[in-house]
Amino acid sequence: MAPETTLASSGLSVCHHPMLPRPFRVVRHRRELRDTFTLILEPQDGPPEFPFLPGQFNMLYHPGAGEVPISISGDPGRPRHLVHTIRAVGNVTRLLQRYQAGDVLGVRGPFGAPWPVAEAVDRDVLIVVGGLGLAPLRPVIYHVLRHRQDYGNVEIIYGARSPRDLLFRRELEQWRGRFDLRVHVTVDSAGPEWRGGVGVVTNLIGRARFDPPQTTALVCGPGVMMRFSVQELRRLGVQPRDIYVSMERNMQCGIGLCGHCQLGPFFVCKDGPVFSFDRISPWFELREV
Repeated sequence: MAPETTLASSGLSVCHHPMLPRPFRVVRHRRELRDTFTLILEPQDGPPEFPFLPGQFNMLYHPGAGEVPISISGDPGRPRHLVHTIRAVGNVTRLLQRYQAGDVLGVRGPFGAPWPVAEAVDRDVLIVVGGLGLAPLRPVIYHVLRHRQDYGNVEIIYGARSPRDLLFRRELEQWRGRFDLRVHVTVDSAGPEWRGGVGVVTNLIGRARFDPPQTTALVCGPGVMMRFSVQELRRLGVQPRDIYVSMERNMQCGIGLCGHCQLGPFFVCKDGPVFSFDRISPWFELREV
């Protein structure tokens, strides 16, 4: 699988060079959905904590197979454990899906520009997410709830394909039970047993409580969902500079050297993956540049 000897023979060691992975041990493997899982990691040696900012990502390395960029989905206020929620869609992620407690993998990072949690202080915060997009925005939710007094109205709008595709369902229920934020959940389709909303997330944006000129909107999900969400936010009066989107795209080195993630004048791994819409709008809907 991924024993320590394999990592040691691959040259993994504690090192500050951004191109060399650091060994992390799996503390827990948790199944989230039929094709999605979470790995909770801790450093095998070196510094016992892994500080990161909400929205940053790591490169996760399986010896002999390569590495993949995965957003950090844990609590930035609890850096002793590194949390990654992963969808098994390719060779490396399917191998990572086999990891169990005690196995060791390589980690490079953290990389990338974070969500603007500092800039959003004293403003309303509107989080619009679809599918697995909830994972890279979960650190924002943790941060905002820990510093709840620093923000205005907080609204979370989350959409999934079906009720069985809802990610972090237990946490969604906990968040919905709070009095200091509102959580809206919708699915594309559902059976008669589903008592929640049915439809696309854009249908719910207009129902959220926020003051458009004083709102910071954070959007993450499939491309089509983000495009129509941005259009609706702009229609309601949120300024492009106050709309932030995640543009994860073909990231391979994490530090802007390989060029695989270039999007117009930007390297997504270095200049993003989080961009304000006014910066990225000319390239937002282009598949290849």
